[in-house]
Amino acid sequence: MTTSASPQDLETARLLLNRLGVDPAELLAAGPPPQDDPSRRKPMPTIREWIPVVAALLSPSTAASYGSYWAKAEAAWGDRPMDTITATEIKAQSEIARATAVVRRNSRGGRNAAENFIAAVRCLYKHLENDGRLDQHRNPARRVTKPRRNASTRRALPNAQLSELNDVVASTGDDPELDALLCRTHEETACRRGGALALRPRDLDRRQCAIRLREKGETERWQPVSPTLMRHLIAHGEERGCGDPDGQLLRYANGNPITKRRYDYIFRRVRAELEWARALQVSAHWFRHTTLTWVERNFGIGVARAYAGHADTGSDLTTTSYVKADITEVAAALAALTGEPHPLAA
Repeated sequence: MTTSASPQDLETARLLLNRLGVDPAELLAAGPPPQDDPSRRKPMPTIREWIPVVAALLSPSTAASYGSYWAKAEAAWGDRPMDTITATEIKAQSEIARATAVVRRNSRGGRNAAENFIAAVRCLYKHLENDGRLDQHRNPARRVTKPRRNASTRRALPNAQLSELNDVVASTGDDPELDALLCRTHEETACRRGGALALRPRDLDRRQCAIRLREKGETERWQPVSPTLMRHLIAHGEERGCGDPDGQLLRYANGNPITKRRYDYIFRRVRAELEWARALQVSAHWFRHTTLTWVERNFGIGVARAYAGHADTGSDLTTTSYVKADITEVAAALAALTGEPHPLAA
């Protein structure tokens, strides 16, 4: 139903057109405004078509971690346009991922598998939004809630248990020298596995006793190490390296670079020898918890965050910007931890 404009409305319109310098006849000649042409919209891809597009935009490690979950999504909805998949279907597939998850030593009833499946699908839809092919209000992945995470069971190891663990590592296995060096690196730097595996000879700063860590999220930072650890890292590279400053630093005696499987080998031995380690399912990440807890207790949360290489993001960003620590404070904490003077220590 339409109603005619009042004389006052018409007069207001005439005044406005007058001010804009527009002749009413020009509006009539122009005709109605152009409508959205569906033929010019970008086509909606299928899951199968979109996965390789998104994978090419991500880092290789991120694409690899999402790969198995994308494969599940492709198996379920491969040839369907992505705007036809519902939030209910995504939730149902996440529950299937939970039920069929491989049982490992650190499994939590498939909760992580369900969470990772939803994260992988959200990544696909987020790039669909960024490309202008889907409005966020029509994004089904946004309406699927991730399972709540359980609290971590990891904690700091007391000195006695840490000593027992290091004794086992240094006295058993087919290459105790390599294993002891690897564990000492984690214990001093609190780095993640990826950081240790990515070390190169060019990442060793001999003068400042610091190593460059490249970890998840494509982050880089210089982390102080003790003079003793630096000497052993340099000697290891000279003895086992291939002469390439960009090659992997940590290697087997035959010169082949180590992989994350070396960690499996180390901590299978540790759990076989130590009953408490078997009960706790101790892994390399326990070094990170142990070192960072000690740093926080003795030097405060600001230094602990810098020591860990945590990004200044999250709800406490405003506070942490005031208590941010620099590399000299991290070096001072390391010197206290190892009992060795450090050239960068304040």
